[in-house]
Order: sequence, then structure tokens, then C-alpha cells
Amino acid sequence: MATVDELLKPLLDSPQLPTLVDRLAQQLASERMKRQRFYEEMTPDQKIEFIDGSAILHSPARNRHLDVTMLTAKLLHTFVGIHRLGTVKSENCLCVFPRNDYEPDVVFFGPEKAARLTPETMKFPTPDLAVEVLSASTVHRDRGVKFEDFAINGVGEYWIIDTMAQTVEQYVLVDAQYELRVKSSSGRIRSVVISGLEFEIESMFDEQRNLDALRTIMA
Repeated sequence: MATVDELLKPLLDSPQLPTLVDRLAQQLASERMKRQRFYEEMTPDQKIEFIDGSAILHSPARNRHLDVTMLTAKLLHTFVGIHRLGTVKSENCLCVFPRNDYEPDVVFFGPEKAARLTPETMKFPTPDLAVEVLSASTVHRDRGVKFEDFAINGVGEYWIIDTMAQTVEQYVLVDAQYELRVKSSSGRIRSVVISGLEFEIESMFDEQRNLDALRTIMA
């Protein structure tokens, strides 16, 4: 991932810099107006995101997507709840980034951010851990703009789950860039952000293994 200086260098060296700056300012002003309209028109029952100036309304998820999301959320929610480490949300949790707004499938907020949430919160801070379950319509964003945006805005850990291959990729933030720690369909995954959390990867895809993992967590 290119640094800010690397991205700016060709612009700073260009005689078109003043024109480019004006165009960028106009673009950002237009996005701010669209984003405000997005906030005014969105409803709690929608799964909707605001990315690069456009509102993205998601279609209903397939059953396997819902199952994996639920199983993963249960593991995180149970562990975090027992140890009082913050809060876990799944689906329709709008996380506000400097330019974009995302609704990851599962998110974790540590104690500091969780303490700022109220029963009426609809716009959430950037999460400390985010989980995306891939689908055909979202894979390019999950591996593209979200991957970059999560990293530069300090999301300490990012999991990408492939329901077809039944694999999970665990990325950990190191020096503002993601480092792949695990890509596997078996073995154990150990969170860096949620201290002490670890479980069998298969428990995110199989209900019986999920129950076994939950019993271990609660023990």
C-alpha cells in the first residue's frame, strides 16, 4: 500500500496541481452533501454503506453467509461479555470513517469506545476488530477499499471469511499496514486485539463445533 507522500508526489510535481486541488475540493464538497443526505434517509432495517460518494444498498444475504456471521458473532460476543472487554455488534452497525461509512458483518469495540455508546447510537466509531464474510457482490470492496481504509484508520485486526472455501484470513495491523497472520480452514485462530480469545477455526462453520467452543469459553 502506497504512502501518502508516494501518492502526492506526482501531483506535487504536476503543473496541473492548482486545477487538481480545485477538482478535489469540489468532489469532497459534493460527497459531504451526499453523505448528509445518506444519514437523513437511511433506516435501521437497511444494510447500507456509503463508499466513495455513493450509497451502496446490499441485497439479502445467502443462508451460509448468515450462518457463518451468526456463529462467529456468538463466539466473540460470549468471550467479550464474560470478560467484560467491550462490546460486539453484528449486521447493520454503521461505522463512520473519515470518508466512508461501512457496516461490517461483525465488529468489536474495546472498553474505551464501548463506553461512548448509548442506546440511541446509530453512527458508531471505527471498530478495533472487523469481520467481513465474503459474498460475490462485496468481495472487491472487502479486499479493496475496506482493506485499505481499515488499515489507515487503525482497525487493529481484520478477518476475512470465505464461506465457500471455509477459510479465514486474519490480518493484524503492523506499522499502519496489514500483515497476514493466518489463512486456514483448520487449526486455531488467536486474536491480537481481543486478549485471550482463541478457538478452532472450524467452529465458525459448524454448529456443533461452535457449541463445543462456546462451552470451552464459558468454562
